[in-house]
Amino acid sequence: MSGNSRVGTVPTNPVRSTPREVGYDQGTHWRAKLGFIILSTDLAMEENIFRLIPEGVGASVTRLRTDNDCTVANLAAHIDDMAEAASLLQPEARPDVVCYACTSGSIVIGEERVMAEIRRGAPWAQPATLVTGVINALHRLEAHRIVVATPYLDEINTMELKFLQGKGFEVLDIQGLNVEDGEAMGRITPSYLRDFALSVDRDDADAIFVSCGGIRTIDVLQQIEDAAGKPVVCSNQAMLWDCLRRAGIDDAIEGYGRLFQLDWGDNCLRPKLGD
Repeated sequence: MSGNSRVGTVPTNPVRSTPREVGYDQGTHWRAKLGFIILSTDLAMEENIFRLIPEGVGASVTRLRTDNDCTVANLAAHIDDMAEAASLLQPEARPDVVCYACTSGSIVIGEERVMAEIRRGAPWAQPATLVTGVINALHRLEAHRIVVATPYLDEINTMELKFLQGKGFEVLDIQGLNVEDGEAMGRITPSYLRDFALSVDRDDADAIFVSCGGIRTIDVLQQIEDAAGKPVVCSNQAMLWDCLRRAGIDDAIEGYGRLFQLDWGDNCLRPKLGD
C-alpha cells in the first residue's frame, strides 16, 4: 500500500451494484421462534434447549446476571432486570414465546409478576415461566401425588413445597441437596441425580419431579422414568415442552419421557395477560 493512501477514503469510481430482486423466505426458523432468559451461572439450560429444539423452530437466549449463591434473596433480585433481558431477545424477529428459565426464581418472584415484566420488555411475545411449564406438565400427566428432588437450600425447598401445595398437588416428600453454589449445580453428575431422584420416589407417587434448570437431569431422565415405571418431569423438559406447545409445535420427541408424547391439552395454564 502506498504511504500516501488513506484508509477509508472514497474511491474515484464508487461501486455501483446492479439492481436485483432479492429472494426471501421465512428463514431457518419458519415454524416458530422461542426466547429464553437464562441465568448467568447456568451451565445446563442452553445446551438442553438446543439439544431438544425441533427442526424449523428457533431458540434465542439471553443471560440474566445473578449472584452465584442460590438464595431466596438473590433469586428475588432477578425481577429488576427481567424486562430489559426480555427486550434483548431478537426484537426485530419477535419470538412467539419468551420464557424466564429458572424454576426457583419463578416461585420466589411469582409467575404473574415475572410475566408482567416479560410483557413490558417484549410486548409482542407470549410470556411464560419455567415453573408454569412444570405445573402444566404435571397436570397434563394427571399427576396429583408427587415427590420432588431438588439441589436447593431448604429455605427454597420450603417455598417450593408451599407453592406446589397451593397449586393443588399432594407433595408426599421433597428432598434437597442444600447446594448453594449455582455454578456447582451444573457439575452434579447425572448418575448422582438419577440415584437421588429414585431414592425420593414412593410407590404411591403418581410422578417424580426433579426441580432446577441448572442441573443435568435431561441426561438421565429416561433412565429415571424407566426405572421408576412412572412419569418423570424435570424443569428443562417441562419448560421446553410447554413453550413448544404454546407456539403450536406438537412434535413428539423420543428419549425424554412420556411428557413429550403429549400435546398441550385443555387443562394447562395460559398467561392471564393476553396474547
